[in-house]
Amino acid sequence: MATKKVTISKNQKLTGEQTEMLKAAATAPIEPDEELPVQTDEQLAQFRRLSEIKRAERRKQNVTLRLSASALKKARAWGKGYTSILSRILENALNDPEMIKRNL
Repeated sequence: MATKKVTISKNQKLTGEQTEMLKAAATAPIEPDEELPVQTDEQLAQFRRLSEIKRAERRKQNVTLRLSASALKKARAWGKGYTSILSRILENALNDPEMIKRNL
């Protein structure tokens, strides 16, 4: 079965043809091929475990960190999301041994 790409704007009402196409796609059987073979229950369980491990690694921890007033003022000047920026800066610094040495 060939892939058919159609762009549907969420600001426009669907045409009858687009509605029928979506209904047909929703009920069409999934046909395994070379790029998407059928997975065994064991393979699916392995993907689930990997997914759980990755989710745990991405989970962020709450910490209390004392910053100087000037550092906090500069960080807040970045606007909304400044704590995420600080997190990335800290992570990059911790991955750079020379940066750590310079700041000890």
